[in-house]
Amino acid sequence: MPSMSRRTLLGSLAAASVPGVLTACSTSSGDSDVSNAGKKLAPWPTYTPARGPKPDLAPTEAGVQAGYTAYPADLARSVSRTPGDGSTVKVLSVSFGTPPKPASANRFWAAVEKALGVKIEYTIVPQADYQKKMATVMAGDPDTLPDIINVFSGFVLPREAEFVRRRAEDLTPYLSGDAIGAYPNLANIPTHAWRDMGRIGGLLYGIPLERPLPGSTLWLNQGMFTDAGMREGWSADDFAAVAKRATGGRAYALGAAAGSLFGNAVHAAAHNAPMEWSVTKGGAFEPAWADERFKAAIAFQARLRQDGSYHPDATSVSQIDLTTLYYNGTVGSMQDGFGAYLPKYRESKGKLTPAAALPYSVGGEPGGIVAARRSFGYTVLKKAKKERIELLLRILDYLAAPFGSEEWELVHYGVEGTHFTRAKDGSPQVSKVGEVENNTNLPLKYLAEGPQVLFVPGMPDAVRALHSWQREVVPHAIRNASFGLQSATKNSQGATLKALVEDTITGIVAGRLPLSEWDATVKKWRQRGGDRMAEEFAKDYAANT
Repeated sequence: MPSMSRRTLLGSLAAASVPGVLTACSTSSGDSDVSNAGKKLAPWPTYTPARGPKPDLAPTEAGVQAGYTAYPADLARSVSRTPGDGSTVKVLSVSFGTPPKPASANRFWAAVEKALGVKIEYTIVPQADYQKKMATVMAGDPDTLPDIINVFSGFVLPREAEFVRRRAEDLTPYLSGDAIGAYPNLANIPTHAWRDMGRIGGLLYGIPLERPLPGSTLWLNQGMFTDAGMREGWSADDFAAVAKRATGGRAYALGAAAGSLFGNAVHAAAHNAPMEWSVTKGGAFEPAWADERFKAAIAFQARLRQDGSYHPDATSVSQIDLTTLYYNGTVGSMQDGFGAYLPKYRESKGKLTPAAALPYSVGGEPGGIVAARRSFGYTVLKKAKKERIELLLRILDYLAAPFGSEEWELVHYGVEGTHFTRAKDGSPQVSKVGEVENNTNLPLKYLAEGPQVLFVPGMPDAVRALHSWQREVVPHAIRNASFGLQSATKNSQGATLKALVEDTITGIVAGRLPLSEWDATVKKWRQRGGDRMAEEFAKDYAANT
């Protein structure tokens, strides 16, 4: 990858397919042994909670987040000195925003550089281009790697773990056990995030981006669904009937984006199907694809599509365009991460009231929700001398400042008077400048971030509603048992096998394939590597437990 100036936001993308390009990343036998089985495991970093404002709504051990109905009146300082030394730091991350203004004209960028004490050369990659861009980066000259790389968990990157072990710095000496105490904000990242990130070859190579327990969520236009008869305790049949009644004219109850499989994750969870992998009491791994409940969820989605409840562009519209359709009332719902609640409430204010859907029941059994990987990807560092690694970790420690700190406010809202003003209750109110210059368009939050809390500026009722929803659904969250574990077969063939499954799901729901095709696909998936993945995950699971 060529060197990037600060004005260069996107490098050229590889023309070849991702698996083909990444073949160049094949490693020596030592580097390719990424399993944790038979290895001495690095202790997880010692969790040391940061001192912060007391929440108005208490968190729970089960995974309900702390809620704040008001912004803290007194902000603390979480970093004692400027972390940088005036040098230039090259970074790369995924983005879900629009390209930012260049550094020379971006006051948010400038303020963060000043606070960090470094110049930032940022390669910002839209989600749609991320997989191809990472193929270029992973197959390129190791000397030209960015200093800090966000490894986004939204894709299966072939040979990802092998690339990390070969090219990234082993952070075990800096972060494992009590060593992380040198970076208090990183020590404030809960152990669940490190576990779901996982070790590679027994070692720690990354810093996780902590996320709340709820994952993919069905976000409703509450008014549209209530008017169509939505009620608490609804069944699958109730859901289908409401969706059909809410659809009419140019409005569709159900929206879906390309690649979301018609919102498959939400419906599979409601049917209490496993989320990709489950583990038996004996430690054996079983794929969701072979579970009859997963097949039933596909059949139910096909029924919803046959009813006409899905927007007709459900296999082609982008997530960004779907969000626009949600806000303007064309679609009454969309699947998105739970963490999308903040823009959902902020952008829809005065247009509609968003709500996280309660899962419907199937056969009288309460439906489940998707449990997120508690690490929304992770950050790795280019191999360097000890002093350079420590500098980069100090930068990430600053970016991981906790809610209620001066550093958190700068990274999330920018400079008071420029990017935000304060409402009567003290909460930040984004200015016109802040709508353009922010950490969505300059996505620093995908490099490092402190534990997330529930907070919607100026909307305490929204916080209460979200906290209440979490308390009801968190006990029914269904976790993918493979989170944090290694499988050589998944690393090499996971993208291809995932495409086989997803193409069939899309084909069945769209009406291009019969439901009977599913069993044949599962058989192919098993033969082509699925069963090997199950064996490898089981071995890694045993090693980690």
